[in-house]
Amino acid sequence: MDGNKIFKASLAAITLAALGGSIAPALAESAVETPASTLTAPVAPADLPRFVPSADAGLATPLSDALDASALGDTAPEIDPVARELGDGMASWYGDAFAGRKTASGERFNPDEYTAAHRTLPFGSKVRVSRGGKSVIVRINDRGPFHGNRLIDLSEAAADELGLVRSGSGRVELALLQS
Repeated sequence: MDGNKIFKASLAAITLAALGGSIAPALAESAVETPASTLTAPVAPADLPRFVPSADAGLATPLSDALDASALGDTAPEIDPVARELGDGMASWYGDAFAGRKTASGERFNPDEYTAAHRTLPFGSKVRVSRGGKSVIVRINDRGPFHGNRLIDLSEAAADELGLVRSGSGRVELALLQS
C-alpha cells in the first residue's frame, strides 16, 4: 500500500470509530458479512427512564414518587443520562425556625418544599440527592451551608425523605440534573 491508501484507510477507521460503527461494514476494505440478527441499535436517550416532574413545576418531588413501579419490571431504573455527578459530602437541614424568611434567591423559605442551599450552584438548579438507596430531587434556592464541611443544606421535607432529620446531618451523593 502506498502512503495515500494507508492515510485513507486510517481516516476511514477513525471516522468509523467516531461514528460508533454506524457506517455499513461494506465501506471497509476487508469487510466481513455480519448477520443482521447480531446487530443492535444504540439506545437513544429518549428511550431511557427519566424524572417526571410534579404538576407544580416549581416544586421538586421525591424521585421515588416520579417512578411508576409497573413500568420498571424486574430491572432497576437507569441513572439519568443527563445528570452530572457532583460527588459526595455531608448534608444538613433547616426547617420551621427559618419558615417564611427570604432565601438568597428572594423567595420565602418553605420547609415543606423540596429545596436546598448550595454555595455555588445557580438558583433553580435541580439536584438529585441520594443516601442509603433513597433519592430526592431538590431545587437550589438559597446559599449555604456556611458551617463546617457541609456540602448542602436540605429543606426539612427533603431531609425527612432521606432519613436525615433525626441525626441532623449525614453523608449524601449529589448529581446535577440538566433540564
